[in-house]
Amino acid sequence: MTKTPSWKKTLMKRGMELMTDPRFATVMQDERVIKGLMAAMQLPGKVEGFTAEQKERFAKAMGLPTEQEVKDMRRTIRRLEEEVARLKR
Repeated sequence: MTKTPSWKKTLMKRGMELMTDPRFATVMQDERVIKGLMAAMQLPGKVEGFTAEQKERFAKAMGLPTEQEVKDMRRTIRRLEEEVARLKR
C-alpha cells in the first residue's frame, strides 16, 4: 500500500477548501483567468516542441544526425540484416 505524502494531502485539502470559497468561483468565471489557465496548461507542450526544434537545428548545424535520422538508419540496418539472413537460407 502506497502512502500519500503529507504535502500532497495538505495541497489536496487546501484545494478542496478553495473550491468551496465563493470568491474562487467568481474568479474562475472570469474569461481572462480561464484563458490564462489554458495557456499555462499548454506551456509544457510548447516548451517541449521548441526544445525539440532547437535540438534538431543544432544537430544539423554541427553536421550531426538527428534523432529521427538515427532511428531511420537503425530501421534500415535491421531490414538489411533480415534480408541478408533470408538470402543466406
